[in-house]
Amino acid sequence: MIEEVRNKITELLSTDKSGHGSEHVERVARIAEKFAKQEGANVETAVLIALLHDADDYKLFGAECAENFTNTKRILAECGASQEIIDTVIAAMKTIGYSKRLAGLSPETLEGKIVSDADMCDGIGATGILRSFQYNIAHDKLFFDKNIFPVLELTSSEYKNKTEGTVVTHMFEKLLTLKDLMLTESGKQEAVARHEIMIDFLRHYFDEVDAPEWTKYLDEYLAKR
Repeated sequence: MIEEVRNKITELLSTDKSGHGSEHVERVARIAEKFAKQEGANVETAVLIALLHDADDYKLFGAECAENFTNTKRILAECGASQEIIDTVIAAMKTIGYSKRLAGLSPETLEGKIVSDADMCDGIGATGILRSFQYNIAHDKLFFDKNIFPVLELTSSEYKNKTEGTVVTHMFEKLLTLKDLMLTESGKQEAVARHEIMIDFLRHYFDEVDAPEWTKYLDEYLAKR
């Protein structure tokens, strides 16, 4: 069933150019599998949730799909999943995602926590920077503007409705906060290393584009966390 789901997800996300395509899903599934083995969780359940975690993403398919899990239910039904599996996957998906965490939702099962961590880990580090850049290109947004600064402490609705910004502001508003949202020991360890990659990148980048005011901003930002 996992391979059938994988094939259907690959088809569903085949046209995505925003960093949420099948390559992202495969990385999250691979990270989730590793974390599940380390944490003693159900590997198949974790991988299944990981493969489907963006099947009804509001950014890709709109609010109606996100609320009803339209694609997830269809794919699982077509692959012959039991109602128990469908309920397990959807229960986890209701609590996975950055905007949901801002709204106070958090996974309760170990497999849900693992996929949440895996998804966030793919949003930080080298892949996180590249995915954010890819998303901004798809939406005609800049990588960096010295005059556009982050808007910190966004609420869930503010985050979902925010339209202005750059890759760099997004890193401050979201990516640099993800390390502190990990729910498993495996996620925490992975996130620390990826977090440092982003900080090193920003320091080098601000130096190379001659933006000392942004290096100062980074230092002040990190001192407060």
